[in-house]
Amino acid sequence: MADTTLPVRPVISLDKGRDAPPPPDPRRWWGLAVIALAQLIVVLDMTIVNIALPSAQQDLGMTDGNRQWVITAYTLTFGGLLLLGGRLGDLFGRKRSFIIGLIGFAVASALGGAAAGPGMLFAARALQGVFAALLAPAALSMMTTTFTDPRERGKAFGVFGAIAGAGGAIGMLAGGFLTEYLEWRWCLYVNVPVAALAVIGAIVMLKDPGRRTGAQLDVLGAVLGTAGVLSIVYGLSEAASRDWDDTRVLTLLIGGVVVLGIFTLWQTRARTPLLPLHIVKDRQRAGAYLTMALVTIAMFGVFLFLTYYLQGIKGWSPLKTGVAYLPMTACMIIGSTQISARLLHKVPARVLIMPGLAVAAGGLAFLASMDVDATYLSHVLPGICMMGLGMGATFMAAISTATSRVAPHEQGAASATLNTMQQVGGSVGTALLNTIAASATTVWLTDHRVNPAQQTLQAKTALAEATVHGYSVATWTSAGIILLAAVVAGVFINVKAPSRQASTAAAGPAGGDPKAGAVGAPIHAG
Repeated sequence: MADTTLPVRPVISLDKGRDAPPPPDPRRWWGLAVIALAQLIVVLDMTIVNIALPSAQQDLGMTDGNRQWVITAYTLTFGGLLLLGGRLGDLFGRKRSFIIGLIGFAVASALGGAAAGPGMLFAARALQGVFAALLAPAALSMMTTTFTDPRERGKAFGVFGAIAGAGGAIGMLAGGFLTEYLEWRWCLYVNVPVAALAVIGAIVMLKDPGRRTGAQLDVLGAVLGTAGVLSIVYGLSEAASRDWDDTRVLTLLIGGVVVLGIFTLWQTRARTPLLPLHIVKDRQRAGAYLTMALVTIAMFGVFLFLTYYLQGIKGWSPLKTGVAYLPMTACMIIGSTQISARLLHKVPARVLIMPGLAVAAGGLAFLASMDVDATYLSHVLPGICMMGLGMGATFMAAISTATSRVAPHEQGAASATLNTMQQVGGSVGTALLNTIAASATTVWLTDHRVNPAQQTLQAKTALAEATVHGYSVATWTSAGIILLAAVVAGVFINVKAPSRQASTAAAGPAGGDPKAGAVGAPIHAG
């Protein structure tokens, strides 16, 4: 009897060891700090140069026609190469991609800061976008695979969402400070020591979640996907300075859509697709992607208008303008860490997203009602605080939904798709809202029979009123887009709260996996 029962005990022990999940990495919260720092560099660099642009233009002799390339060169390469960058991280290792992205970004920033002419600065900004496209999806996918417990995941995404949302405002503040007290070149040089610190932290604190061995890169898919996105982003950038019916704009936009159609068809046949289509076919992720795209369409232009309003209409300095955004940053952090992070594992994602977007739309209504004589305390402050609170509650819930329930070897593709939606959405928003604002300003001047070329005080006052009217019309449009995003989230995103998913799975039929379907648990589709 003893001989037959003794061997059973070690078998049971081994089975339990095999079924038990690996213990969490004790350095994961330090790793989150490193990932958040890297994400801040990427997001911050999209706005920090905006406030420094007038000084850079004067110093390097840029024309009004080509100065836009300081911004466009970065967004073009960043948005166009994100899918490729995400897939490279899946295939060759996220930690490796993360570190290479940081080093390359720092080198490109140093080159931009040392630029001797416009061409060198444009090239450096494009190079920054290339390495940002490698860095951003690696950062998000590493965080997603590191934090799988619903409660910890909520806290982690709270920090990440706050960084993603507040980075733009922090960039404006940093850009104003560095430009006013040092010089515009430090808006690029500052990335070097920050990136170096992040590299050291990554080497020490981050654990590579692994890579997919034996797979090949979809070269044709990479070419088609990158060309399609680049064409659309470039077309939208050109639409800001040309008419929407311009031949070049239409050719770029239509051509980009056609190429992306061919890309989609190829992804159904490729052996190792760049973007596995089941990632975007999933109802929850599709809703999160579309929601984030609409939100960035609405928000990018508003920040631009508000900056021009404070500096151009109110005559504020770059530093004072940057400081004015600080309350929004604080509210965004509160919305992410004190609201979403505490509730994400308890309530469905849309219960956070829909009210958050409604609050943000209310903030936009405050900004849209501004006139030339509006004050910071009466309109700007309540508007940006409501926007910050709403966006903070929205971002982390949408990001978590967009990257949940994805196989580990496809996290890079899912993360890159989310980043691409944001980049393309930002380009669409800037072009669309700029066009709406310019058209509304022209109509106002025509209706009031004002000649903006006149230099009289009356003409200048009227031009200021017309400009603010244009901003108002565009901001009301943004509020409508935000409400549309709330409707999209309500219709598409119907996933249960993680705690309810776990309870439902645990109460399922005997023999089922109690972890199946929980947020953060990988699901291998296809």
